[in-house]
Amino acid sequence: MIGKIAGRLDYRSTDHVLIDVRGVGYIVYVSDRVMAGLPANGEAVALYTDLLVREDNLQLFGFTTLVEKEWHRLLMSVQGIGAKASMAILGTLGADGVSRAIALGDWNAVAKAKGVGPKTAQRVTIELKDKAHGVMAMGGSVAEALGDDVIEVGAPKAPRKAAVSQGNPASAEALSALGNLGYAPGEAASAVAEAAGATPDADTSTMIRAALKLLAPKG
Repeated sequence: MIGKIAGRLDYRSTDHVLIDVRGVGYIVYVSDRVMAGLPANGEAVALYTDLLVREDNLQLFGFTTLVEKEWHRLLMSVQGIGAKASMAILGTLGADGVSRAIALGDWNAVAKAKGVGPKTAQRVTIELKDKAHGVMAMGGSVAEALGDDVIEVGAPKAPRKAAVSQGNPASAEALSALGNLGYAPGEAASAVAEAAGATPDADTSTMIRAALKLLAPKG
């Protein structure tokens, strides 16, 4: 299994790129959002990857964060969501947007992705809602992981500028804090998702206070 690729960006098409890893070219399919954040052709690039194995084809899909990669894996577990639909959802909402939509049960946001109808979007939010907390608690961009023991394809380490930065890490830290305070994973994820949507650039303490306010008994 190829879990990450680091090399030089040779060229880009509408939905995929070619990454040269020491003379071997790997075609990697990416979302519109990831494509927009990639460096110029000829520069170093690193992406987490997920390998889709079919009877007649092998396809690599690329992501800039582990959160994004995990959502891709989970989205494809839902009936009616294939690789194309998953990439459309991630391209429309981004990893943080998917986390927020699923934690809040906002199927309308999921349905904005091309090729995803209302019924399928509802199924996504219902089936994956319990997964939101675990995915939101993950973190790490490719740039941060280059020093870790992550699967590579024999490529030299790419510079940090080669990866798109991840979302606000305060969300994961706030989730951990709420868990330590005894809040259930589902309600903690919903509160943090709502707080993050209102103040996406908030620091950890601000995020925790906002989430606690949302969790406070009403009336």
